[in-house]
Amino acid sequence: MFKVLVTRKIMQPAIDLLNKYCNVEINPYDRPMTRTELLEAIKDKDAVLAQIVDKVDKEFFDNAPNVKIVANFGVGYDNVDLAEATKRGVYITNTPDVLTNATAELAWALLFAAARRIVEADRFTRAQSKNWGPNLFLGKGITGKTLGVIGAGRIGQAFARMSKGFNMKILYYNTTRKEEFEKELNAQFVNLETLLKESDFISLHVPLNEKTRHLIGERELSMMKTTAILINTARGPVVDEKALVKALKERRIFAAGLDVYEKEPEYEKELATLDNVVMLPHIGSATEESRTDMALLAASNIVDFIEGKIPRTLLNKDVLK
Repeated sequence: MFKVLVTRKIMQPAIDLLNKYCNVEINPYDRPMTRTELLEAIKDKDAVLAQIVDKVDKEFFDNAPNVKIVANFGVGYDNVDLAEATKRGVYITNTPDVLTNATAELAWALLFAAARRIVEADRFTRAQSKNWGPNLFLGKGITGKTLGVIGAGRIGQAFARMSKGFNMKILYYNTTRKEEFEKELNAQFVNLETLLKESDFISLHVPLNEKTRHLIGERELSMMKTTAILINTARGPVVDEKALVKALKERRIFAAGLDVYEKEPEYEKELATLDNVVMLPHIGSATEESRTDMALLAASNIVDFIEGKIPRTLLNKDVLK
């Protein structure tokens, strides 16, 4: 029978689906597999349902001579050497669409939390500090402000649509213009410098590649308003974390909301000492509905392959040639 490794326990409906077609081995620990554990476990496998923290590179493939498909549990795939996979004839898939709204919603949760200083106020209240005052936890208003969206793909557009109730001016920066998006939301296509200088809130929704690595660094942070808030639910290395810490410490921007980190799961230790940053453990897609749909889509890609079909979210279509 087709042998599948699931590198972290996922939702049961997806496991049930795989069990109909495969012998399934699941990481028994509630943590990512170590590199040694992963390389040992894949030696006799035909497929791997991988997490975004699993590095799928030349070493991985060298240790997995029978692997024919890697189904990534996530929309991002910067953990995968796509060229190496294609060269070896290995199919790579991801889980787009099903996490779009969940991630866009979380970006808004971070925006509100950072703007209205929710985490600070929560700690204050739990400490039974009840000294209300007119200057207590002053934050930033959202209605009528300028929203800057960097990356107008599925998630970026969904995030922007959710601003409709707040009467915001929308600026966006993208590699290509999205004219339907512009018409729908009266969004303005601008260059990055204009967006950084004019936006009150800036949310990142770009994939990680060589062009977007450190897209937001010292120079870009210096262009932002001192009242601006930066939100990152995309990929950690899109932001130069050391430069961000410096900007937050020096109050050169008002706040940041982060769900991803440059060297995830590690982060710049000074971030945790700052009151003007909200930090989450990469839970952008963490709703019951979204994570179940992601797991089912990843499993379905493997089943498609077994049945001789083209996996529905195949990334490296050149592998078909």
